[in-house]
Amino acid sequence: MSSSSSEKRVMVLAMDQTENSQYALEWALDHFFTPFGSDAPFDLVIVYAKPFPSVPIGTVAGPTPVAIGPEIFPAVDLELKLVADQVTEKAKQICTSKSVHGALVEIVEGDARNVLCDAVDRHRASLLVLGSRGYGAIKRVVLGSVSDHCTHHAHCSVMIVKKPKSKK
Repeated sequence: MSSSSSEKRVMVLAMDQTENSQYALEWALDHFFTPFGSDAPFDLVIVYAKPFPSVPIGTVAGPTPVAIGPEIFPAVDLELKLVADQVTEKAKQICTSKSVHGALVEIVEGDARNVLCDAVDRHRASLLVLGSRGYGAIKRVVLGSVSDHCTHHAHCSVMIVKKPKSKK
């Protein structure tokens, strides 16, 4: 891959609805974009991984069993689209508030681990930035860690931005 001196490197930043990812975006903007103005060292691509609707077909147990099936998918999908729109609007607002313009914001459906690694490849990113959820070892094993997966599978450097714990 050859590049001219005028081409900027690409930073892919993972965004979701958590405070940790918003903090990671603000931190990245404060350190890599705002101080440099139009001479920022990266082009920014913000990626939101929209989950697939995953409602089990069958009966939901409870005081009154509720039958669910394919007819609920449109409602679930609509809710997921609303969340995706809120996340991407928040990302755009944060960029604007930091005087960062021209960021590409993408919504890609799928598992965040695969979506982010694919985005790195598609944009030929040199850096992937993620917020840290702060899960302990057991939760990471049970739930799976997006950042752990990306550090092992993304074809670029990975930066995990940890939000400082608030003082009580």
